[in-house]
Amino acid sequence: MAFDDEKARAHLSDAECNFYLEGLQESASFRDAYKSKMKNVVKANEMPMERSPDGLIKHIIHEKMNTMEMCIDAYMQFIEPGKGTGKSRHLTEEIVYVVEGRGYDLHWDVDFDCKDEFEWVWKSEPKKFEWKEGDFIYVPPYVIHQRFNTDPDNEARVVVVNSRIIKKMGFDWFDQLENAEGFEDVKV
Repeated sequence: MAFDDEKARAHLSDAECNFYLEGLQESASFRDAYKSKMKNVVKANEMPMERSPDGLIKHIIHEKMNTMEMCIDAYMQFIEPGKGTGKSRHLTEEIVYVVEGRGYDLHWDVDFDCKDEFEWVWKSEPKKFEWKEGDFIYVPPYVIHQRFNTDPDNEARVVVVNSRIIKKMGFDWFDQLENAEGFEDVKV
């Protein structure tokens, strides 16, 4: 009986929505903008600097910068001598390239279970990973992490890359747990 009602409703002349049509129109509009307005090259002086809760960063690629890149965000992070970044976690993986400096990362691994909802438990003791210029650092999804510059005299610089895809899939879980030293005034 319910199937017959559904069949009759499907063939009524008055549509209840235009989601499919709107999706086609939005896609055509996006492609026009992509071809005509998006940048293939971002000049160094066009990359904005930010005093963030995680420290000083220079955005290389960000979704708000109108670049051709649609899948990743990348920034250079400056870590003052003898100091560290903030402590954060996010559901996307993070890859890092050490441009200059030396130091270490602390990673608090996470265990999770999915019952009625996700249950997350982070290790109480972090793993320590030392790094230096030219090294690659991998941060797994939702692992709490913090980076430290061990050089008392020179700033460290790292390039950090994250995927936008997880966020677009509806998993925009990103938490700043502690601000970087000297950036406590930057409100989350």
